[in-house]
Amino acid sequence: MSVQELLVGLERAVDSGEHREWAVRCAHALGLEGIAVSLRWGAELVWFSDDISARLEDAQFTLGGPGVTTDFSGVPYQVPDLDSGTGERWPQFVVEAQSLGVRAVFVWPVRTGGARFGALTGYRRTPGPLSARQAADGLRVADALAGRLLTWRPDTGESTPHDGPGSAGAVDLHWVEVHQATGVLSCRLGVPLEEALVRLRARAFASGRPLTETARDILQDLPP
Repeated sequence: MSVQELLVGLERAVDSGEHREWAVRCAHALGLEGIAVSLRWGAELVWFSDDISARLEDAQFTLGGPGVTTDFSGVPYQVPDLDSGTGERWPQFVVEAQSLGVRAVFVWPVRTGGARFGALTGYRRTPGPLSARQAADGLRVADALAGRLLTWRPDTGESTPHDGPGSAGAVDLHWVEVHQATGVLSCRLGVPLEEALVRLRARAFASGRPLTETARDILQDLPP
């Protein structure tokens, strides 16, 4: 299926709850193994095609990475070979990405006008740059997702009078527990939310466990 065909079917895929399947087909059309979309500079993962994509975003959120920190002087931002030193800005992220079998990472800005509010990150298990066509198609996908994400709402599992065919559709928030655990640490330690999040990330890194699992442990320790 071509990228153009996928873009035409984007709203239908979301309305029918098949956005993850759509993301898988989209990744393959772009010559990638997987893609993920995060908002607010990596602060919320809203869409991913596969578990590796989700774990890669978790690593970026915890350790930093191209989708979180790049200034997009070039679009897309390409790290075509994680073994070549091009990813040396994020050494810990590179180690984690390689442990997941990732060898190349590509990032497109999700933006409206000149304002960037998210990132589309794709990965490959083999090194090598994107073709000019793949780079351009990825930007078309990111722009289409930007338009939809501005109107989508979090999926709460409850229907509203506006749900149904032709509605804006919904996205899933995958780091709700991370934000909840950050609030718990902030209250428990008496520190600002920003510092609490830094400490949560540090705990996840030190334990070698995903950030979401670390957050879940903190929430499970709360008194009944």
